[in-house]
Amino acid sequence: MSGVSGRVLVVDDNKVIRQLIRVNLELEGFEVVTAADGAECLDVVHRVCPDVVTLDVVMPRLDGIKTAERLRADPRTSHLPVAIISACGEHEVSGGVASGVDAFLAKPFEPSELVRVVRQLMHRERRERPEGAGPDGGEDPAAVDGCQETRRAGSSNRPH
Repeated sequence: MSGVSGRVLVVDDNKVIRQLIRVNLELEGFEVVTAADGAECLDVVHRVCPDVVTLDVVMPRLDGIKTAERLRADPRTSHLPVAIISACGEHEVSGGVASGVDAFLAKPFEPSELVRVVRQLMHRERRERPEGAGPDGGEDPAAVDGCQETRRAGSSNRPH
């Protein structure tokens, strides 16, 4: 994966917004996988093994706040940095904080701010978790799940 800064799972029900985020991150060297809502995010997160997840708040089937709660509740994804990218109101911010969201970016956003937030979360994740170590210092459930091996191998059979 030379030249790739990391993998980001972008979750938004608006196809134009998903593509806008994708293009801005890919231009900066990130690998981007997308999902149309929270339910799809939870379906693909274990296969794509992202370094960061971005979530819109208002989505069909499963909104961003509930998706963040489920990601935090699952030991395999509880460590993943999560950013809300939405027309954030006070309700979304307080709900996101309660759900363990790490960052908020209001729509409309500046592309440079998007890249800065994702990079900041990516670097924090790598600094805090040595490869193969779980959040408590034990074996990482993601490594058992195959995510560490998938990242190292640069597997290309991921949904986009």
